[in-house]
Amino acid sequence: MGTWDTTIFGNDTACDWADSLEDVDDLSVIKETIQQVLDVGTDYLEAPDAEEGLAAAETIAGLLGLWGVQNSYTEPVEEWVRLTRLTPPAALIQGACRVVDRVLSEPSELLELWEDAGEVELAEWKANVEDLKLRLLSSESG
Repeated sequence: MGTWDTTIFGNDTACDWADSLEDVDDLSVIKETIQQVLDVGTDYLEAPDAEEGLAAAETIAGLLGLWGVQNSYTEPVEEWVRLTRLTPPAALIQGACRVVDRVLSEPSELLELWEDAGEVELAEWKANVEDLKLRLLSSESG
């Protein structure tokens, strides 16, 4: 796993996904990524798909002004959000919440990898992912 920290964009896959936003000025990449995770259903969710799904969900949170951790790895997403100024529809926000739930539910390779990483790392990663869901949910209630 090309991972350096427990944040949503703390891995190669999420950062590569963020770079794919440069080519679009709409929500198509985000929608496709969310749908790809949801289409897995209860089958085994591969880690790269999960990492991309979380990156898409975090990007939706950013579009809503509900940023999580911001650092040099999130700069491409932040710039894309500033340039596009898109508003995600409620159905896409709900889909992002379902992605978070799916990533945290077995069978999920990413969940397994974090479980293997150790108790402290798993707790930190889960806290970041659960915070993402809380931020998404807060957009629906407020």
